[in-house]
Amino acid sequence: MKKANYYWSIGALAFTAMLNASCGQGGSGDMHEINDTVEAHSARVNLPALELVPVGQSPEFANAQLSIASVKGTPAGDSTKVAFTFNVKNYELKGQTPDAGSKECNNSDKGQHIHFIMDNQPYVALYEPKNEITLAKNTEHYLMCFLSRSYHESIKSKGAAVVYHFKIDEAGKLVKLDDPKEPMLFYSRPKGDYLGKDTANLLLDFYVWNATLGNEYKVKALVSNSTNGQEKEFMIDNWQSNFIKNMGTGKASVTLTLVDKDGKEVHTPANKITRNIRLAAAEPMP
Repeated sequence: MKKANYYWSIGALAFTAMLNASCGQGGSGDMHEINDTVEAHSARVNLPALELVPVGQSPEFANAQLSIASVKGTPAGDSTKVAFTFNVKNYELKGQTPDAGSKECNNSDKGQHIHFIMDNQPYVALYEPKNEITLAKNTEHYLMCFLSRSYHESIKSKGAAVVYHFKIDEAGKLVKLDDPKEPMLFYSRPKGDYLGKDTANLLLDFYVWNATLGNEYKVKALVSNSTNGQEKEFMIDNWQSNFIKNMGTGKASVTLTLVDKDGKEVHTPANKITRNIRLAAAEPMP
């Protein structure tokens, strides 16, 4: 017991000296840095390891269908307004997915919707089968859209998604291009801010196009939290939705990359994307 007290006293004296030195050299700015370091260290104590856990069985909606009904481009100055309308069959937009209450993850109170992903940017949730965006002239684009359950999990059955490849030419005219044949990866979740109980199960979801996960292709997921120091890489060889568990709170990020059988990045127009998210037990957000 005396030896333990001795080492504790030496550690306390060293830490106090560090604080005093910092105050003398750099003032309050250095003190904030030390406090941040101490808080980050405290956040890592006894923190469970990051995990990926399959979401499990969800209503399948095997006959749900999504297609593009029309696309109209209207030049407007240096850009073009593009209006999309969609056909939705055998699927109820705005309806709550039957098992939403048991999933214990973030759920939209507006119900089921379409995820509208332009050029792998954060998606826009469409509760009506239409959307209008503005794009610059002389640009090329890839649009991915798929049907989503109310808790944002994608419908992965055939016909529930569509990819549209097009460009806006120098005159502002919309020109449809050939359907892509390359393997592609589109990021969906996690996204944005998570508060309270929604931080426990973060939905990790993405859409694979022109590729089958398994021996030939895999998705590498790098999950990290810069606030508590958690970081882990997962290799996903089965196209299913997962929950990220034990992320904690603070500022975090997820990077998804489609890789080949040798673990090398697949170079295609849609791949390797990082999203930053924020998590908090209560307001305010970090």
